[in-house]
Order: sequence, then C-alpha cells, then structure tokens
Amino acid sequence: MKIATILSRILLGLAFVIFGLNAFFRFLPGSNMVPPGTAGEFVTAMSQSHYMQAVAVLQALGGLLLLTGIFVPLGLVILGPILVNILFFHIFLFHTGIQMGLIFSVLWLVVFAGYRDRFAGLFLR
Repeated sequence: MKIATILSRILLGLAFVIFGLNAFFRFLPGSNMVPPGTAGEFVTAMSQSHYMQAVAVLQALGGLLLLTGIFVPLGLVILGPILVNILFFHIFLFHTGIQMGLIFSVLWLVVFAGYRDRFAGLFLR
C-alpha cells in the first residue's frame, strides 16, 4: 500500500502542477478551447473574473506539496475541494472529460488513505 500511496502522490502532484502552470503559460494543446453552451459561459466568467487564475495557483501549490512530499495533508486539503468542483463541472455542465476527474479522484483517495492517520482527529466526537 505504501508504494501505491507514493506513486499516487507523485502522479497526482505532477498532474496538478502541470495543469496549474498551464493556466498561465498555455503549453498544453487545446488550452484555449472554450466548451460550448453553459459550460463555456461558466469558464469565460471564471477566467474574466480571474477566479480561474486563483484556482490555478492553488492547483500548482497543492500539486507541489504532494510532489515534494512536504505537508502532504495540507496539499490534500487544498486539492480536495478543487477536485470536487472539477467533478461537478463535468457532471452538471460538460460531460466530456469526466474520466480525468475520476482518475484524479481515485488517486486523491489513495493518497488520503495513506495519510488517514493525519486526519483521524477530524472524525472524533
């Protein structure tokens, strides 16, 4: 299980660093594509208000924490709500691409399970 936790932590951290930096430097193909319909309006509003840039900074920061192994629980806390929003975006607005969100969620859960002792206090009465 320890190997799965480490591998998941590195993969998830690397993915979030890459996608977080991509919001600023646009080095991945299709980065400028805006989805059609309501999803596109949502993405446009988030970009124009600079909300997307704030999320990208948090993605890169959380990913860096996971990638380096420093403050991994904090990285999980930062990335958890972002993952939920990614899933909700794909469930409710733009069904294409949900596979990546599901894969990232599974990786997040594997890392969380590996660090569950750090979160034990949250589940006490």
